[in-house]
Amino acid sequence: MTRLSIDIWSDVMCPWCLIGWGQLSHALAELEGEIEAEVRWRPFELNPDMPPEGEDQQAHLRRKYGRSEAEMRDTRERMRAIAREAGVSLDYAGEGEAPPGMMWNTFEAHRLLAWALDSEGPAKQTALKLVLFRAHFNERRRIGERPVLLDIAEECGQDRAGAAAALDDEVLAARVRAEERQALDMNITGVPAMVVEGRFLIPGAQQPETYVAALRRVAERAQR
Repeated sequence: MTRLSIDIWSDVMCPWCLIGWGQLSHALAELEGEIEAEVRWRPFELNPDMPPEGEDQQAHLRRKYGRSEAEMRDTRERMRAIAREAGVSLDYAGEGEAPPGMMWNTFEAHRLLAWALDSEGPAKQTALKLVLFRAHFNERRRIGERPVLLDIAEECGQDRAGAAAALDDEVLAARVRAEERQALDMNITGVPAMVVEGRFLIPGAQQPETYVAALRRVAERAQR
């Protein structure tokens, strides 16, 4: 058994990050008994200048990329189909409290994830990350708002007071900013970006067989 670390730079509003996680999960299941991975989530903000009140997704994509409504609709349908194949979902489930298709400032969410890693370890951090994905993509919750984030932490079995203190911790905030700069220093300009053993970059949401092959190559190098 070879043990590998996988640091995933990701944003909780990134659909390809959720898809990449689904594909990686399939790969790790195939590698069970051969490779054991410790997954840690690192911060990357797709829209660091997003206002606290959020922005309509369609308006944002039209402004940022100049995409037409038809192009955006086709892209959403394609991503939903790919997500289903990866075993994850980008479909809204029921009626959420936020308008559909909203985007949020995610810096506070990244602070919460950094705290979860420090206080309870990688497995609990991953559990929180997946609940944040679900809150955004499936439940339309306002993940840019602190009370919502504290509710989510509590739902994950984490201490609400501890989570609130983390969101006020400027040392933790500085570390999140430093990790975001680290991504840029590593030429990570899009997510997901998976860095294995701190050295080997796997960019984008790949097919499971691509992850399997890449992780096996890294494992072979680690054994030399």
